[in-house]
Amino acid sequence: AGAQLAAQPADAVRGPVLFSMLADDAAVRETLLERGALDALPAGSVHVNMATISVALARELSALHAERGVAYLAIPVLGRSDVAAAGQLNLLAAGDAAALARVQPLLDVIGRKTWYFGDAPEQANAVKLAANLCLASAIGTMAEASALVRGHGVDVADFLGMLGSTVFAAPAYQNYGGMIAEQRYSPAGFKTTLGLKDVRLALNAGESRHVPMPLAAVLRDQFIDAIAHGDGALDWSALAKVAARRAGQG
Repeated sequence: AGAQLAAQPADAVRGPVLFSMLADDAAVRETLLERGALDALPAGSVHVNMATISVALARELSALHAERGVAYLAIPVLGRSDVAAAGQLNLLAAGDAAALARVQPLLDVIGRKTWYFGDAPEQANAVKLAANLCLASAIGTMAEASALVRGHGVDVADFLGMLGSTVFAAPAYQNYGGMIAEQRYSPAGFKTTLGLKDVRLALNAGESRHVPMPLAAVLRDQFIDAIAHGDGALDWSALAKVAARRAGQG
């Protein structure tokens, strides 16, 4: 209620605060830089970028905003669409603390907690990429473990139900474990193509600081395998299909 449709990105950025959440670096660059949204932001305003983007682009955007007198905050989120609808997102924030204080009342509407990681916006993007890497690792591990127990005649739903109730009693294992057990990969809450994007960004971020990430490299190849077999539009929990296929189970 009260929303107005803008024909161009520049028409939507006239107010004191801009929230944006776009799919990837290319979409952010096109919208902000090529289509004029950044130039249309008034001096003294605050831009809250909630996209999961590369640390390199976050650093570049921070400088470009500063040149225009616009505060730039990187605040990617943890939580699927149902969590967002309930206003229970975890918000991973970095940037100017005073600017964050200005927009905190707005953030409180959509988030259960704002986690502040530092005054350099790219720090929040590094945290988000690291968190998504952990999620992808959990999915990949459950995928292989499910293939293992299936190979020994164990019901996968029984195994994953036990796992999510004992040693891994956490939402990631419970939610994605349930999807794997039911082979319920559509509609996608987070597509396999986006999983590949984020793992690649994590690898690039690691390389830029000479951080070896061998597990991330394995996950990248698993996502590539899934996409090569036509599963790019499925939820990233479809990594379980990769493990099953490699084990001759599907």
